[in-house]
Amino acid sequence: MPSRRHFLAASAGTLMTLGVAAQGQDAPAAMRKVTAITQVFGDGIRLTAAAIEYALAIDGTQLPVSAFEVAGRRITGVFTSTAADPAQRAQAGRFVILALSPDDAGAILAEHVQPQRGAQPQAAGAGGPGPLGGPPVGGADTVYRSASVQVAQVAPIFASDGSSIVPDGKTLSSSAVMNLVVDDFRQLEFHDPATGDTLRYNLFIPRHYQAGTTYPLVLFMHDAGATSEITRTTLLQGRGAVAWASPEDQEKRPCFVLAPQYAALIANDNSETTSLLDTTVHLVQALCREYGLDTRRLYATGQSGGCMQAIAMNIRYPDLFAASYLVAGQWDAALVRPLARKKLWILVSQDDAKAYPGQNAITAVLEQEGARIGRAIWDGTWTPAQFRAAYDRLHADAHQINYVALRKGTVIPPGQPAAGASGHRNTWRIAYDITPIREWLFRQVA
Repeated sequence: MPSRRHFLAASAGTLMTLGVAAQGQDAPAAMRKVTAITQVFGDGIRLTAAAIEYALAIDGTQLPVSAFEVAGRRITGVFTSTAADPAQRAQAGRFVILALSPDDAGAILAEHVQPQRGAQPQAAGAGGPGPLGGPPVGGADTVYRSASVQVAQVAPIFASDGSSIVPDGKTLSSSAVMNLVVDDFRQLEFHDPATGDTLRYNLFIPRHYQAGTTYPLVLFMHDAGATSEITRTTLLQGRGAVAWASPEDQEKRPCFVLAPQYAALIANDNSETTSLLDTTVHLVQALCREYGLDTRRLYATGQSGGCMQAIAMNIRYPDLFAASYLVAGQWDAALVRPLARKKLWILVSQDDAKAYPGQNAITAVLEQEGARIGRAIWDGTWTPAQFRAAYDRLHADAHQINYVALRKGTVIPPGQPAAGASGHRNTWRIAYDITPIREWLFRQVA
């Protein structure tokens, strides 16, 4: 049975709502409801499919793409399912899944914007301006539009009992949304008695979690651009959190995934941090106690500002994490000597004006301190097979620290300007889909 990710890898979808009609031989379209299906890509959430619920079970063996139209979208596939979840694909079912092209302009829900001038800094915890400043409430540089779509059945289809369901001439709009993987996270709050901070966070618990069984935990920390008071923002902006919680990864490497949502900057370019750095660590420790997590398999990762937080945590709490994946971040090289004993995977782009020279300086210090570092230049346009081959050539498991730079000009998509932070931001568009690095992280044990 195909997984959610398998289905959506070649499609992108939308929202839909449909009404109810009669059923039977040559009956009008008996559509009851349409659910929009979204998927998170490296550059943000997109509308990836629509699930149409019918009154009768539909015969999936006689179901042409041409039987449906979606306004402004290209349908790339159609099949039946026993539920709105595409993973429940079957030869017959009351749900018709329309796969929509992820490359459609209408698929993109995340839009990068410039922060409003004169906006007040956000609160670091609850109330008051953040000590390190920050972007406007609701997100620094990205807004998310609502998912919506209009759908019509334009040709007859067949129910599994042999009766035909003919179009009723209506175009209908959506009424529900399913966000693949994102909806599997719980939204919670942590009140830290030690710091007085309140921290909103997203937590993924393995589907088959059993008390008494130990699991690893991955802590993902977002970049400044995802700073927001909306708890799920960190899940929508890229794959840094959701990649570890996908059905495919969970089948091979079941784990808890923790994705805090920060309302202000926690670490800045002056290598300063707020009390929320300690609050995040206290949250990790509290979850370890609550769920009996494997404290020898705690992993930290983050991009840009989140990478800086991971570096600061490893310096302040050197025995907490078994290994860390550091994406597109930097820190004062004079402060990083404690990292020489850590297991790290560092990924930057040569187009990154801050993180690339910053990590060059950091790794130079770590080598002086005796760290064994494997170095390589990779290409951001490579296929999964090419990344796998490059990983094998690096002999990554032989090194305590691996430092990979993505070759200049290979992370920025065609047609996108290279100016500004494009080389920086596009590093994490790629970073969390490099499967061998995720595998490497889980092989590390404290």
